[in-house]
Amino acid sequence: MKLKSEFYKGKKVLVTGHTGFKGMWLCKILTMFGAQVTGYALESPTAEGGKVFVESGVKAGINSTIGDIRDREKLMQVFAEAQPEIVLHLAAQPLVIESYKEPVLTYETNVMGTVNVLECVRQTESIKSFLNVTTDKVYENKEWPWGYRENEPLNGYDPYSNSKSCSELVTHSYKKSFFADGRCAISTARAGNVIGGGDFSVNRIVPDCIRAAFAGQDIEVRNPYSTRPYQHVLEPLYAYLLIAQAQYEDGKYADWYNVGPDECDCVTTGELVDIFCRQWGEGISWKNVSVEGPHEANFLKLDCSKIKNHLGWKPRWHIEDALRETVVWAKAWQQGKDISAVMEEQIHKFMEI
Repeated sequence: MKLKSEFYKGKKVLVTGHTGFKGMWLCKILTMFGAQVTGYALESPTAEGGKVFVESGVKAGINSTIGDIRDREKLMQVFAEAQPEIVLHLAAQPLVIESYKEPVLTYETNVMGTVNVLECVRQTESIKSFLNVTTDKVYENKEWPWGYRENEPLNGYDPYSNSKSCSELVTHSYKKSFFADGRCAISTARAGNVIGGGDFSVNRIVPDCIRAAFAGQDIEVRNPYSTRPYQHVLEPLYAYLLIAQAQYEDGKYADWYNVGPDECDCVTTGELVDIFCRQWGEGISWKNVSVEGPHEANFLKLDCSKIKNHLGWKPRWHIEDALRETVVWAKAWQQGKDISAVMEEQIHKFMEI
């Protein structure tokens, strides 16, 4: 099965979390496909992210509403006005370390925010396809060396991971309780760690690398021996759009899907930073600053056999490719180049594979 740009042409698509890193790239793809996009989210959490939202052309290309996912009344108004056919739910508090600092906010946003979105979906007859984007961290992590499958227990450890496990369970309940008639196809997608141009989040390794590179400083690496399924942001976004398209056309594809890199691209954080340093050049290096901090998983991989077998999806860029394109974007940003054009070029390159 192939993602078809013509499928999205003229489709009314609502994206929550459209001002975030993944949300901006997703909206960029959708507008290139000719979709009518409505976004609902808070302002970008960083000044740089807000600048990317404008300079990427995303803000000008969609109907953007700034609002809190916890505000169901305002959210319902946006749904009523947009009358979307497809809803992609990305809005979240997405950071593990931040969830230790703000656990209540994290649960309110990631659990009740999902409830609010599903309530809007339930009460909006126009919607035919809904996708809840969660995370690979929803699983009960036993630190084993093989990938987790979609039927493994959901029991994230930290407040972020656990709130996303709850978001999955909420989605499963709503699907069985209110959408058994097939009126709206519902899926979730559990993606790994994403990298790419435009991510300025704190306490994420690649943004930390880029900030250090901009400043001409050594990169400080907190957990160099932890293994994560890193992938370029376009990998899961392609999968999200493919799932939404497939289940819109045939409800049998509505399911729970892992979306992650192949075995060869599951690397330690230290290996990731080594590749980044080679790609960036300029003599940049890193140092290990491991300190005692809140619990974070050391080893986590996904088994993505289901989405490969059911939808024919597979990763397109290896980790070296993903970091190369991230560095290209970051240097273009540093040099004040046309970010919208850089994003469009990278999207075209990725889609043509």
